[in-house]
Amino acid sequence: MEPAVIISIMVAVIVLLLFVGTSFKPMRFLVNGTVKLGIGILFLFFFNVIGGSFGLHIPINIFTAVVSGFLGLFGVASLAAIHLIILP
Repeated sequence: MEPAVIISIMVAVIVLLLFVGTSFKPMRFLVNGTVKLGIGILFLFFFNVIGGSFGLHIPINIFTAVVSGFLGLFGVASLAAIHLIILP
């Protein structure tokens, strides 16, 4: 396909969405998930800052961020328990 065809299709889709509108439910789901993921990263960061003096460290990756973001402080506590009990 030529670039002009691709650009015209993209413009047509944008104009269609402007007239018809988008469903706000999927957008709300994505925004809510992104905010929870960010909060999970912050929880892990502060846990690592405070837990560093006690010798505790939970790596910040996508799995731990999702667990701590969606479960909150209980998720961070469960990750710390897994780190202390299962991973010696």
